Amino acid sequence: MIKSHNIGDLKKFEASHHHYEGRYLKSIVYGGLDGIITTFAVVAGVAGASLSSGILLILGLANLVADGISMAVGDYLSSKAERDFYSTEKEREKWEARNYPKGEKQEMIEIYMKRGLSRQDAQRLVNIISKKKNLLVDEMMIEELRMINDVKSSPAKNAVTTFISFFIFGLIPVSAYITDLIFPGTIKNPFLFAIILTIIALLLLGIAKFKFTRKHWIRSALETLIIGGLAAGVAYLVGYLLSGLA
Repeated sequence: MIKSHNIGDLKKFEASHHHYEGRYLKSIVYGGLDGIITTFAVVAGVAGASLSSGILLILGLANLVADGISMAVGDYLSSKAERDFYSTEKEREKWEARNYPKGEKQEMIEIYMKRGLSRQDAQRLVNIISKKKNLLVDEMMIEELRMINDVKSSPAKNAVTTFISFFIFGLIPVSAYITDLIFPGTIKNPFLFAIILTIIALLLLGIAKFKFTRKHWIRSALETLIIGGLAAGVAYLVGYLLSGLA
């Protein structure tokens, strides 16, 4: 029985290892999605209002920089708060392990029994784990609080990753207009070109998103495309309805 539990621990370790690897993938995907959807919404709104390409580039690039910084700061604060919360909870568990060791051990025994171990095996396992206080505390964090320490993840790196992804993918909807500005007449219909590029990027990001959402990749890709399309459609409609104000 204890041997089978160790296999479970190995799986848990592997899951946490993938969590570390997937953290930056998550920042890349969600940063990219936010960047491309918000920027394309701006492009669609300006196109709907029939404004000039110059105005579109000004609004699109301003949105790209401002929203990118805002999202990066939000990611940093969120990651830091998550890490600080983990540290606070771990200190509390350490205090309980020092001052109420019997109570903490009993909690762990009950948890293992709920997972299928006999009382004897659960007691034996807890006795082994409790020989090292740090191991006992780590196990309590995982089993009791369902919290994994994301030690390999840096809030600053998450923020930078988010900003870079936001900026790169956010450039896609305006890339056709930038190309047309540098090389006039190269692209006859920049908006159509922007739509095609955005659809491709949204599908790719949707496929990447299924890595950590565990949805089927086709469903994930279509869901992402629909959300992006709705945002752009609403923006285009608003721009069209308010075009008389320009």
